[in-house]
Amino acid sequence: MELHHRPRRLRTTPALRRLVAEHRLAPAELILPAFIREDLSEPASITSMPGVVQHTTDSLKRAAAEAVELGVGGIMLFGVPAVRDAEGTASLDPEGVLNKAIRDVRAEVGDELVVMSDVCLDEFTDHGHCGVLDADGRVDNDRTVEIYARMAVAQAEAGAHVLGPSGMMDGQIAPMRSALDAAGFQDVSILAYAAKYASAFYGPFREAVDSQLQGDRRTYQMDAANRREAMLEVQLDLDEGADMVMVKPAMSYLDILADVAAMSPVPVAAYQISGEYAMIEAAAANGWINRDAAIMESVLSIKRAGADMILTYWASELAGWLRQG
Repeated sequence: MELHHRPRRLRTTPALRRLVAEHRLAPAELILPAFIREDLSEPASITSMPGVVQHTTDSLKRAAAEAVELGVGGIMLFGVPAVRDAEGTASLDPEGVLNKAIRDVRAEVGDELVVMSDVCLDEFTDHGHCGVLDADGRVDNDRTVEIYARMAVAQAEAGAHVLGPSGMMDGQIAPMRSALDAAGFQDVSILAYAAKYASAFYGPFREAVDSQLQGDRRTYQMDAANRREAMLEVQLDLDEGADMVMVKPAMSYLDILADVAAMSPVPVAAYQISGEYAMIEAAAANGWINRDAAIMESVLSIKRAGADMILTYWASELAGWLRQG
């Protein structure tokens, strides 16, 4: 029988495969998450995330400058304060670790790199939750949202281009937008963590931010069993004025990412989180997989599912590979 259709004809050489590739990665689509810890004298390695550190001011500025040189699109900043309390008050301090880091990075890179910052209380509270607690020990959604609005203004004043509210509080976007506009920051964008799931893959991140969390966040982050609900969460954030939306985690939720990408009128981000990073690094360290190929394939899968922007701890390394062809 004569075969007229041989799809493998288009796979015969690397050059031909490149020519017909449906999806490509570019450095400008990558965002580097970065941690800065107060009172460090030198960068501190994160044992569960080989190659990732808690930065000092100087090392963070170097990482940001390197990202610019490599053509990386953005950097997402997370701060780890020396002192925490029940209200997360260090988050509002203009000289606090995160607000100072935003100023330092902006001074280093100006507008050559999109400077993003985390609007959430989990790094700043002594109980580790993403919001303040009520008398019964539950996260007080509405009071937390009021604090997020104040954090947003503080971070905008420090120089953030984009704010990333990651706490999954109901109604968190509109008050932030109103507060920013009232303070004269109409041009500061909001990247909403619109569909953020309660995931087992956040484990290494807890070490990265020295999390004080007791219990879990399942009462406010999404249930892994739910797909349709993500569309509701995304639409609510869009209705409240989100400029961009995010799906987190990425690799375990590619179906959600594809759904969101199909319906979103704004750019869609996805966060390749700490556990996804750690698994590949651990398997590669044991010689079980090809590290570089696995990194490239994993990030490409997120792009293929529909992400316009990808937060990944490999952002700078991967950008270097891409620039080298």
